[in-house]
Amino acid sequence: MLAVNYSTIRNNLKTYCDKATDMYETVIVTRKDEKNVVLLSLEKYNALIKAARNAEYLDMIDRSMEQIAQGKIVVKSMDELEAMANE
Repeated sequence: MLAVNYSTIRNNLKTYCDKATDMYETVIVTRKDEKNVVLLSLEKYNALIKAARNAEYLDMIDRSMEQIAQGKIVVKSMDELEAMANE
């Protein structure tokens, strides 16, 4: 992980973009008043988003398993489900 101030990255944008994409570096761009930003490759960004989504799905599964364990379920037959779908 690299930390670079705004002026440096502005003057060397291509270099730091290449570091992010070719060397998979995360570049933190420091700015005034702690308004920092992060530069990373699209591949790394997509992996982070996928991991966050997976964590959300796992959390939903955990909550569902807790509800099942607590008996908070509704049992329906296929006929009942089909009737509900046709309403």
